[in-house]
Amino acid sequence: MTWREATAPPEERGLARDEVRLLVARPDSVRHCVFADLAGQLQPGDLLVVNTSATLPAALDGRRTDGSPVVVHLSTALDDGTWVVELRPPGRAVGPVVDAAAGERVALPAGAHLDLLAPYLESSRLWRSAVAVEGPVPALLARHGRPITYAYLHGTYPLEAFQTVFARHPGSAEMPSAGRPFSGRVVLDLVARGVTVAPLLLHTGVSSPEPGEPPRPEPYDVPERTAALVGLTRRSGGRVVAVGTTVTRALETLAGVDGTVRPGRGWTDLVLGPERPARVVDGLITGWHTPGASHLQLLAAVAGPDLVSQAYDAAERDGGYLWHELGDSCLLLP
Repeated sequence: MTWREATAPPEERGLARDEVRLLVARPDSVRHCVFADLAGQLQPGDLLVVNTSATLPAALDGRRTDGSPVVVHLSTALDDGTWVVELRPPGRAVGPVVDAAAGERVALPAGAHLDLLAPYLESSRLWRSAVAVEGPVPALLARHGRPITYAYLHGTYPLEAFQTVFARHPGSAEMPSAGRPFSGRVVLDLVARGVTVAPLLLHTGVSSPEPGEPPRPEPYDVPERTAALVGLTRRSGGRVVAVGTTVTRALETLAGVDGTVRPGRGWTDLVLGPERPARVVDGLITGWHTPGASHLQLLAAVAGPDLVSQAYDAAERDGGYLWHELGDSCLLLP
């Protein structure tokens, strides 16, 4: 497959957030639109569920015990006060540090440091770590951190470039990127169309898994009103459309076999796939994911593998779609 990577925010390409491309895939058709057309692709009575997690400046420069520089990606704050972290070489390197070991100490800015305690859930790249800092870790990130980025981005951009219009509650290591193309204009168009917008919260960890690595546990909070709106929408014949895999994972974690979603909060380790298809999510807005990524299994659990393949084939034939978090979008409506 031949894909073009989004190497900069759309604003750097002369586009507004909502002017990125949108491929709309239904079983009987594929349409090429711009994201600002989203309201016209949905119906009155549909429910759009969004993630209100805000992105942290979760990358810090550090120094290993031998004096060599390293970049620390703080992924997830655990309930016991430790953090899940990933160590990566500085610069435009691809992949994690491969020779880290339990007991290693990494110096951080402002006199802080972290100690690698143990691999996290038997991962070869993620570590459960104790962070020693004066004050809360998010304050250290606010002063010395920057957004997590990868080698395909060709510049440095402020944290605002990695926030969605729905961002309210800081906690994601990386942006819940399916929501990035939304603008105030798009939301108003949706409301005028009769589409209800409801929030939930899921904080994302780092998104650089090894091939075949499943999604890691993530904290979520589905409010009572959002759960009630899902039930009302389904009883009324509307569709529940999730903005991103994060929203899908949170909703499906609380979905019963009868399609009822209960409110709740906690940690989800749900992996959607052939043995656990979606129960309540009827459609999905997503970015373009690397073939082989675990996200594609989730897309297929919602939309079916045939529709996902149809969408990716159409995007490849067109040749103009950009992937990754600052790229174009897809709306899957099985």
